[in-house]
Amino acid sequence: MLDNFDVATLRTKLQTRWLGQYLLYQDAVGSTNDELKKLERDTAVPSGALFLTNYQTQGRGRFGRRWEAPPGSSLLFSLLLRPNWPGEQNGWLTMLASLAVAEAISELTGLDARIKWPNDVVLPVAGQWRKVCGILLEGEMTADGRCRQAIVGIGINVNIPPDVLPEGITPPTSLLATSGQPVSRQALLLDLLPRLEKLVDEAQNGRSPQPAWQNRLMMLGQPMTVTYAATGEQLEGTAVGVNEWGHLLLQTADGRQHEILAADVTLRPVA
Repeated sequence: MLDNFDVATLRTKLQTRWLGQYLLYQDAVGSTNDELKKLERDTAVPSGALFLTNYQTQGRGRFGRRWEAPPGSSLLFSLLLRPNWPGEQNGWLTMLASLAVAEAISELTGLDARIKWPNDVVLPVAGQWRKVCGILLEGEMTADGRCRQAIVGIGINVNIPPDVLPEGITPPTSLLATSGQPVSRQALLLDLLPRLEKLVDEAQNGRSPQPAWQNRLMMLGQPMTVTYAATGEQLEGTAVGVNEWGHLLLQTADGRQHEILAADVTLRPVA
């Protein structure tokens, strides 16, 4: 399926007030996050700026892990946001982005897109949750602990054939591999951005995304292993919820509840 971006059409059809209205496109870049970092201090570049590409040569995920996608196969973009809220709210940006992605995928394809804590969107495939989207948040704080700016990078496996899916800690999939049908990357972006804009506007007005985000999580009540990437330390327990900032609440066998800020989680297969 030839699925090229038509930037002129994107600008015409995008139904947002501010998110993505400042649109930059290059066919191939190292990383869309890095491209926006070059522009972030330019006051002429507004909050909501979107950098879109057809191919990344140096895409990455959390903990510096490489993110791979064949040219023309995926929806790869980054957004520049300047929320100016307290630093503890930064987790909301990952929550808002993953929620918008999951809702857009479900609306466009009918697939049961869910969220795997903390930043992956997953689909149930043959009794197993498989990753279809990763989100990378990079931010900069002011001296008084507020978020001066944040870059939200989003990579969605759209039309990657099953036989060329990359490897990952969470086994990957794509919308094509799961549904059996190609999906327009442009249509997905046009559906996703207005959803995200609405969620960000609500968050700026004090509405927490936590209730809706928790409802999309697929691991609550399930046993899991939490592994800290830096140390390799592991905890085993049951996910019982998330707090307002998106931290995972893990209850271990001794009845203690642990608040997990950043780690890898391994789950049982879908029942």
